[in-house]
Amino acid sequence: MKTCLGIELGSTRIKAIAIDEGFKPVSSGDYTWASRYENGIWTYPLDEVWTGLKTALSQVNDRDAIAAAGVSAMMHGYLAFDQDWNLLTPFRTWQNTNTGPAAAELTERFGFNIPQRWSIAHLYQAILNGEAHVSQIAHLTTLAGYVHYKLTGVHAVGVGEASGMFPIDSGTLDYNKRMVEQFNAFISPLELPWKLEELLPKVLTAGADAGVLTEEGAALLDGLLPAGTPFAPAEGDAGTGMTATNAVAPRTGNVSAGTSIFSMVVLERPLEKVYPEIDLVTTPTGAPVAMVHCNNCTNDTNAWVEVLGEAVRLFGANPEAGELYTKLYEKSMEGEVDCGGVLVCNYLAGEGVTHMDAGRPLVARTPETRFTLANFFRAQLYSTMATLKIGMDILAAEQVAIDSLTGHGGLFLTPVVGQSYLAAACNAPVTCMETAGDGGPYGMALLAAYRLNRGPEERLEDYLAQKVFAGTTGATIRPDPAVVEGFNAYIRRFQALLEVERTAVPVL
Repeated sequence: MKTCLGIELGSTRIKAIAIDEGFKPVSSGDYTWASRYENGIWTYPLDEVWTGLKTALSQVNDRDAIAAAGVSAMMHGYLAFDQDWNLLTPFRTWQNTNTGPAAAELTERFGFNIPQRWSIAHLYQAILNGEAHVSQIAHLTTLAGYVHYKLTGVHAVGVGEASGMFPIDSGTLDYNKRMVEQFNAFISPLELPWKLEELLPKVLTAGADAGVLTEEGAALLDGLLPAGTPFAPAEGDAGTGMTATNAVAPRTGNVSAGTSIFSMVVLERPLEKVYPEIDLVTTPTGAPVAMVHCNNCTNDTNAWVEVLGEAVRLFGANPEAGELYTKLYEKSMEGEVDCGGVLVCNYLAGEGVTHMDAGRPLVARTPETRFTLANFFRAQLYSTMATLKIGMDILAAEQVAIDSLTGHGGLFLTPVVGQSYLAAACNAPVTCMETAGDGGPYGMALLAAYRLNRGPEERLEDYLAQKVFAGTTGATIRPDPAVVEGFNAYIRRFQALLEVERTAVPVL
């Protein structure tokens, strides 16, 4: 039995999943890691990439049966290398919100929203800062692009991943030529020894030949994968999430919810205006997508679960982590639809959608608030998607049509709860499939299978609909009008709480 392997370097875990010829997961492995805040920058040490990859791969069974593979990772960020691929400055992840001046200037110059997370914002901010390494850059890429290059020797990324580095022209399926020329023109007085197009990875669409595992790449993995294994184009977690949820066709969308939360809605037409809250990226085949990306999702909730678990253990109980999460999630369903006045701001990091450069988690209530465990934990879960709702409400006002949303990621591991809250937040049906908890590596495995097995001229959306997900049904929850009204009431108070958050950041 031949299998296809999907690798994802996520925010908290490096994961590997093998799927069989029927597209079912048959084996997996993982490695836990965490970003570090060093010298004012959120980063990961690149040495740990290889430790994590080898640990995750060592847990995958029958690796000799793997017929194709692909690498995915958290999108955006900044990895700059010299001519010999020596790292010039520590990896700057998507969590960093120190590129505000660059992002704002580029947005104005291009007439196209450039979020702070994007690679081009990091590059231009380094230029504005006068950082010495800028003149030495020969290669610029993302985490997925770096790993793909080290394994295959190919400096390229999938178009969805590329769209988080620099704006993509969906007509040419390449970087927007006009904007590349604009960028080169306005930095020309600096007389840097490179042009932007010389630094960026080549853009590939889903299904393209992205190289094979080289002998050097196999050695980096201690021989856990055989040299010669074909690789799909490297993608970001947004593209793999779309693939894993069969949401690459117009009017479909998905929401990935874990350490961060983001929605992807495939557009039928361009948006009327430029919105700083909305990123314009692409599917793995280059179709335009509206993305609402929020830095903060479950981290604050996870911290509260740990604290509540400590309290439980004082009484001699020792529940498993999964049971504790399930009980608390289910308890939240007993809470009032507006959380009884309990408010939570879950910002551990800055938040581009609400224009915050840093975060301070808050719980707030008034003397009249009905402060119960159910209301408190419901507010915790509402807060994980409150910022996303602010962005999704912009798309609703633009009359962007959404026939279906699919949820995936850790927030949906407990059935019904997060799914029903998201349906209310977005006022749209939300479906979760069996693979809801591990969308990213599963989606990358599907892209590897598409790279290996697609027919001539077979589109990704047809491959997914007619082969992968044919006959597959998930659990769908439609928005409850009472919960929609309650969430709307909560969000009005949440937006008021953001004024407290703006004060808390400089004061605390």
